[in-house]
Amino acid sequence: MIHWGWPKNWIHYNGPALTNALAEAKASVLSLKTVPYQRRWVETLQQIELKREVAGTSRIEGAEFTERELDAAMRETPEQLLTRSQRQAHAAVQAYRWIAKIPADRPINRDLILTIHRQMITGADDDHCPPGELRTHDQNVNFGAPRHRGVDGGDDCERAFDAFTSALQHEYREHDPILQALAAHYHLAAMHPFLDGNGRTARALEALMLQRAGLRDTSFIAMSNYYYDEKPRYLAALAEARQGDHDLTSFLAFALRGVAIQSQRLLAEIQHEIQKELFRNLMFDLFTRLKTPRRRVLAERQIEILKILLAEEKVEWTDLIERTRGLYNVKNPIKALVRDVNNLTALRAAWVHKIADNRFLIGVRLEWPTEITETEFFERVRKLPKSKTLSFLQQ
Repeated sequence: MIHWGWPKNWIHYNGPALTNALAEAKASVLSLKTVPYQRRWVETLQQIELKREVAGTSRIEGAEFTERELDAAMRETPEQLLTRSQRQAHAAVQAYRWIAKIPADRPINRDLILTIHRQMITGADDDHCPPGELRTHDQNVNFGAPRHRGVDGGDDCERAFDAFTSALQHEYREHDPILQALAAHYHLAAMHPFLDGNGRTARALEALMLQRAGLRDTSFIAMSNYYYDEKPRYLAALAEARQGDHDLTSFLAFALRGVAIQSQRLLAEIQHEIQKELFRNLMFDLFTRLKTPRRRVLAERQIEILKILLAEEKVEWTDLIERTRGLYNVKNPIKALVRDVNNLTALRAAWVHKIADNRFLIGVRLEWPTEITETEFFERVRKLPKSKTLSFLQQ
């Protein structure tokens, strides 16, 4: 059993050893802050990130639920949820949504951390853990592998928690804000001041401090998703720091890599949305400029097909038939749809892949706006066949 010991310094690490990792993390965060975006994209992506965060922080603690159960936990009330895991996920959703609204000038002190814990526990684990209350005398906890013992309950827990929150207000401010967030995560988890919900509260505190380090509002990243994906290394990094007299170097290196990875993933998703918007803009610009009545009718249908493909990115042929039934008021709608798909592939705006006998996958080529010129587009349109030829169905 490894017992908790008082840190000589509440934020101790080997700075030179972290130089490269910190630089990469900060560069990744900066990229997120400077990339252009539309608000609606980011709001959608932030809901995805929140779902990843909640799933990660809950599953690290052993919670088990399906994607459908997680979706329910994110929208239903606690009374409608059947399992403790779902109620924990629901409480985490409410906690993170509350954190996102905390004013930037509200100090991160004892009261705020206790409130985060109260948000995490109420309605989920309050049958055995008092929400927002530190452990009292003889309320001790063991956790982790190898087994660790948190600070003793009662007076020791009170003193340690107060010393930690004081450090957040003073010595932490001499360090990079990202390192502050990660170090706070470690110490709250190592101390384990609550009967339950310590890891969830520590990761939520980290999320709040990362928001203030440049990841606020439009750039929330799901660090708990990274910790869950790397759970053995996550727990090992925490244990190594506890066994090494709270030297945070190894844990900070591990967590900084997570900041970079999660920031880069979110950046890639935003850039993907930018590609789709560029495609959408060019699609409307070029197709709506086709002048003959016949071309205009074809263009309207092809735009609708591309809108479906942009939303889904790839669709099976049979699904596309079903989703375009209302577009074709002709004698043979499937023949017309085949012609439209053939034309879109000839324009290099779409692709078709055969995945099995009589099964085809159809998608958009997001690189199309960077390849096609206005002159080339109209030249390709001019050369399109007037009837169905070389159908992909003949592959």
